[in-house]
Amino acid sequence: MNRRREIIRISLLEILVNVVLSAFKFAVGLLSHSIAVVLDGVNNLTDALSSVVTIIGTKLAGRAPDKKHPYGYGKIEYVSSVAVAVIILLAGLTALQESFDKMLHPAAADYSALSLLIIAAAVAAKLILGRYVKAAGRAYHSEALAASGTDAVMDAFISLSTLAAAGIRMVFSVSVEGILGIVISCFILKAGIDILLESLGNIIGTRVDSALSAELKDFICGNPAVLGAYDLALHPYGPEHMIGSVHIELPDEMTAREIHGLTRQITEEVYRTFGIVLTVGIYASNTVEEVFSEMKRTLSDLIREHPEILQMHGFYVDTEKMLVSFDLIIDFRAENREAIKDDLIRRMKERFPAYEFVAVLDSDVSD
Repeated sequence: MNRRREIIRISLLEILVNVVLSAFKFAVGLLSHSIAVVLDGVNNLTDALSSVVTIIGTKLAGRAPDKKHPYGYGKIEYVSSVAVAVIILLAGLTALQESFDKMLHPAAADYSALSLLIIAAAVAAKLILGRYVKAAGRAYHSEALAASGTDAVMDAFISLSTLAAAGIRMVFSVSVEGILGIVISCFILKAGIDILLESLGNIIGTRVDSALSAELKDFICGNPAVLGAYDLALHPYGPEHMIGSVHIELPDEMTAREIHGLTRQITEEVYRTFGIVLTVGIYASNTVEEVFSEMKRTLSDLIREHPEILQMHGFYVDTEKMLVSFDLIIDFRAENREAIKDDLIRRMKERFPAYEFVAVLDSDVSD
């Protein structure tokens, strides 16, 4: 099943439903002098416009890679999500302004049985549509579609509150239209802010999902030749395209031919299983570990004195150059990462003066 074709089909369905609901709500709101219903109708129109943006973004994201954009255009889907968020925020601000005016200068609302029936039908329609679209967004990994579905479910409950306001008006003769309009506006603004933050996070780059990181590293370490997997970094270029890199630890007695075959095997298996294009680097591990066990144990003891050090890996002793190298992952919150590294090197040099020590600071990009 073509992912993009399905996203466009569902978005077109959203547009149709929202335009129909908006027309009914505008009619009901104007006839009953209800700002809450009119604003609900405006919200339906913004939902329809959001679906148009989703369609455009999905089509553009489907363009093939070229020389200028070798990773493809998949990230346009994240940009389209930002555009959806901006549309929602503008609608929310407009609704908030008009709701304050309505609260300061209230007009009597006159609901008929037909208008209430239409609003009730709209609640059911938006709830069904929202759950369907949200599920489809998750299934097709479309942020814009999932956000639109969440917004639709929220709209259903907002419309339900409009019915409650109508009941209060009919029973107690008290107008709460302006207050309800403000409440609706706040919900709209919150939805826009949530979508905007999530989309910007994906554009800027976020931490690798912990579950995916663990699964991928376990998969790689399932190969008996691999002693460990470290420095996993993944970069999404749209929901369908992800590239990354990882370092694996291998015995230093392996030949270039053996390493070549192993890394090719891992990249092919990862792509078939996860759909991720992965570059594999290597750390050499000393074959005769007992020779350097005291040195490694001393380093581990020193590291335990620094709780901000999250991990040490890539430990290797070059006996010809008398050089010891290792990598450190230090918590982002540590005040001076370089000072921590330098302290370790100084203390190791004092304990093993015949050796030089080199430490590389890795970033804490994945669990």
